[in-house]
Amino acid sequence: MAMCLCGSGAEASSCCSRFLDGDAVPASPEQLMRSRYTAFARGDARYLMSTWHPGTAPAELSLDDATQWLGLEILDAPPVADDAKRGVVEFVARYRESSGTRGRIHERSRFVRQSGRWWYLDGVHS
Repeated sequence: MAMCLCGSGAEASSCCSRFLDGDAVPASPEQLMRSRYTAFARGDARYLMSTWHPGTAPAELSLDDATQWLGLEILDAPPVADDAKRGVVEFVARYRESSGTRGRIHERSRFVRQSGRWWYLDGVHS
């Protein structure tokens, strides 16, 4: 039993793997944020691009395979109503570069629901 990389405490197959494998779509901004973190940790640029809103996504995304993702902490993820069109998640993601340098990303991400699914829109770094 492999635990999910997103830090939820759930088994990967019942957490983010089902989203990355295309078996389900995230039902909330927090689920999408966790699955995107897992995609970064796995080096899955395809999933990251497929969940990035087309209006704000970069033309291409290059990931550094040598970056090791060390953990995700969700600081704030207000629940969203079933008919909500927008959501936010504040998180801290820790990583280590191949040089050994450690870093962290503290972001308040914005999400939008369109076409029956959640999309990552953008984020503000702290």
